Amino acid sequence: MKSSRKTAKDSPPKGGESHKYRIAGLLTGAVNGLFGGGGGMVLLVLLTKWAGLEEKKAFATCVAVVFPLCAVSAAVYYLRGGLPLARALPYLAGGLVGGAVGGKLFRSVPNVWLRRIFALFLLYGAWRYLS
Repeated sequence: MKSSRKTAKDSPPKGGESHKYRIAGLLTGAVNGLFGGGGGMVLLVLLTKWAGLEEKKAFATCVAVVFPLCAVSAAVYYLRGGLPLARALPYLAGGLVGGAVGGKLFRSVPNVWLRRIFALFLLYGAWRYLS
């Protein structure tokens, strides 16, 4: 079993650095709310480059941060009549299974492959969106 001992990089930001993390959170929430997702892409870069968080911890932190943001965005969309709930629910079962499988594989996938897979998804999404 792995140790869950905290290091300095696992601790919340303190002092003068905390403004960067508030800005990162603001950008993440804004992107997530505006586009219905994607805030994690912004946050991942900020966590690894600004905060110096190790990649796998940054990916996991993104999930922990983006999950409640997605819930808030979905609630706002729903309350404003922009979320066709009946059409969204069938995707939930597959998403839950995919999330469980991805979570299980996460530890065994080397960081370099996580970066490559992530980059390929970004490129594929950009290509599909722009064509």
